[in-house]
Amino acid sequence: MNYIIRRDPFREMLSLRSAMDRLFDSAFSGEPWEWQPFTHELPLDVSEDQEEYLVKASLPGINPDDLEVTINDRTLTIKGEFKAEETRKEDHYHLRERRYGTFARSITLPTLVKSDAIEARYEAGVLTLHLPKTEEVKAKRITVRSGETPAMIEGRAKDVVSKN
Repeated sequence: MNYIIRRDPFREMLSLRSAMDRLFDSAFSGEPWEWQPFTHELPLDVSEDQEEYLVKASLPGINPDDLEVTINDRTLTIKGEFKAEETRKEDHYHLRERRYGTFARSITLPTLVKSDAIEARYEAGVLTLHLPKTEEVKAKRITVRSGETPAMIEGRAKDVVSKN
């Protein structure tokens, strides 16, 4: 059974306000969630063509020696660490937003890749991975033929009558 409810903008505003109140109460009271430390989410671009997957990760300021890239079955994992700079006691920061610490990001690829043919490059803060697809998953064009041979139609020029 469907009910028709008359629109009441004041009731909608009150329900929105009560939802916001509950959100702020739960956020600052520590229940049901506790504040979590900041986690580093690694931004990725993943594209695909017929031959390979292309993964680009933004990692500005990281030393390539501090990166670990692994592939297990179809799961690609990128791990690393942003090193913290040494701070002096006499420094007085007005703002400090540069991140440091470890990070890890795993994604599952749609198909298998050739793990022995993966290429990785790090240039200008961008890690680029070329992940070639295995032969089994590459798309192949298949020509479709009929089981019969096409019949030849023969004719002579005198059999064709012109209507002009």
